[in-house]
Amino acid sequence: MRFNWAGRTMVLAVLGLATLSTWAQSVSVVVKLTSAATDKKTRTDQRDVVAWLTPVDKRIDAGELKPAKARLIQKDKQFHPHLLILPAGSSVEFPNEDPIFHNVFSLFNGKRFDLGLYEAGESRTVRFDRVGVSYIFCNIHPQMSAVIVTVDTPYYGISSPEGAINLAKVPSGEYELHVFAEGLSSEAQRALVRRVSVASSDVIANVTLPERETKLSHKNKYGRDYDPVNTDPYEK
Repeated sequence: MRFNWAGRTMVLAVLGLATLSTWAQSVSVVVKLTSAATDKKTRTDQRDVVAWLTPVDKRIDAGELKPAKARLIQKDKQFHPHLLILPAGSSVEFPNEDPIFHNVFSLFNGKRFDLGLYEAGESRTVRFDRVGVSYIFCNIHPQMSAVIVTVDTPYYGISSPEGAINLAKVPSGEYELHVFAEGLSSEAQRALVRRVSVASSDVIANVTLPERETKLSHKNKYGRDYDPVNTDPYEK
């Protein structure tokens, strides 16, 4: 996997900026990660951290959750983009733009599927109707991986290289803040969940992001080790 945090602890600061209207108050939430390191040269890329807010107060009207349509392209033996976050019920297209075969699958605790073997120019689509994290792999090429996070809230975002996430137009009220960072254990993910009050205050929460593993090891879809890449029978 792509995360390498050089043994550094990252700090997550969540800032709320209030905006009043004649109808209701909305909040633009900005998530900012700052490195514990004082030397800027040692700071690592802070992209691909996901945050989302789920309402605790039943009176909060989050509006209708609108499923989206997205694409996870197979190109140069990689998935593009590496990370997606979508409302539950969204559909993801998996086009093969490589001149070789691919076999996209996911057997983790998110959406489970196996698209089978398909060649260049073909595409398959999966509906992600379950809330959770789906780790996506190719059964032929072990270096290919991606992550799809599906949530039941419209208030979500992915961090920029500088660590900023913008969650726009969040109504005032009580929420649970969730953070996903690839390489964290399930226990660490659960430990990051906390309750926050969205209002006119400057700082809602501070969350420490612990050190993560740099790679998620995985087997092929049969639970076995991958064959050596140079013996790939599907290369053209």
